[in-house]
Amino acid sequence: MLARASGHGIGKSAFISMLINWGMSTCEDCKVVVTANTDNQLRTKTWPEIIKWSNLAITKEWFTCTATAMYSNDPGHDKRWRADAIPWSEHNTEAFAGLHNERKRIIVVFDEASNIADLVWEVAEGALTDEDTEIIWVAFGNPTRNTGRFRECFRKYKHRWKCAQIDSRTVEGTNKQQLQKWVDDYGEESDFVKVRVRGIFPDASELQFIPTGLTDEAMKRVVTAAQVAHAPVIIGVDPAYSGVDDAVIYLRQGLHSKVLWTGNKTTDDLIMAKRIADFEDQYQADAVFIDFGYGTGLKSIGDGWGRTWQLIPFGGGSTDPQMLNKRGEMFNSCKTWLKLGGALDDQETADDLSAAEYKVRVDGKIVIEPKEDIKERLGRSPGKGDALLLTFAFPVTKHLRIPGQESQQGKAVTEYDPWK
Repeated sequence: MLARASGHGIGKSAFISMLINWGMSTCEDCKVVVTANTDNQLRTKTWPEIIKWSNLAITKEWFTCTATAMYSNDPGHDKRWRADAIPWSEHNTEAFAGLHNERKRIIVVFDEASNIADLVWEVAEGALTDEDTEIIWVAFGNPTRNTGRFRECFRKYKHRWKCAQIDSRTVEGTNKQQLQKWVDDYGEESDFVKVRVRGIFPDASELQFIPTGLTDEAMKRVVTAAQVAHAPVIIGVDPAYSGVDDAVIYLRQGLHSKVLWTGNKTTDDLIMAKRIADFEDQYQADAVFIDFGYGTGLKSIGDGWGRTWQLIPFGGGSTDPQMLNKRGEMFNSCKTWLKLGGALDDQETADDLSAAEYKVRVDGKIVIEPKEDIKERLGRSPGKGDALLLTFAFPVTKHLRIPGQESQQGKAVTEYDPWK
């Protein structure tokens, strides 16, 4: 598996084209699948470049090329010996499943791989399972996003990929004068130059609300109990009673945060409510905030037990004049918390927070993209991130507790135990 992140103009498309021509010309019944970040990129840039180089090859008479395919002219081989340009979609990943070609060769090409959804990567990876088959997977592109599977080829999965980051200034044939103008205008350490010249992932993607740099630093921090003893304990709950998403219970105290529990959703509100109540008592929580979307049943049970849990509508009004709604307000509060030294101890939470993108409306309000869009891109629900966000719903003061005297506020007035 080969991954290359680079600046502009280094000849990525030409290399991909030559690789495919070599693969098709040197192995009978070779099977190739090519995709790109967008259908337009695939149809108007990647695939035409492949056809151009195929027509220049000495083996051009062996194959027929169309707008979306290249296949063998040998009778009976046109279905097995071929390369196909296939647009991707999170809703239709079947084209990347079942890439079987036993005892032959498979080549999978991801062009402009930064913007190919994680789910497509996962489906392709799961399909490449043939034994005794030569499998070549290449992922090329400008490193425009600092989250996602292409980014992780150079970090989390770098032991599996042969990686390189290529500076356009080191490659013959690039416009060195234009590249230097960019460096002079934007600066060597700017994200613009990192992405378009140096082939380095940016500190923040262009539309990223919480930069990965912030969450990376938060993952390195260690906060002691003594440092946050003065701060209120807040619990956030994402019930996730939809689809296959996990429910999450999160705790935050000052600059400290941690996942208390995550697990399969349940349709029994009593079980989930008991779990929340147990954590509330164990950590003497000063507030519990629950996602309004699927939390009304939990709130009702909590009311019956004398709990003071609050439902938080993500689409509700914002007290932050910069943000459109409550969700944006919580995101902005979390971003500020990270800047002030907030600590994370869960990589999935960090990924959830940095995955969110935003746009600015004509009235100047910042809008965070819908949870469903983040879920499509990640291939899973950002439930952990949402549960942590809920701990920023409202300011909370720490309850006064007298040493040796246990407070009864919020204790469950019930003998019901769903575990028995």
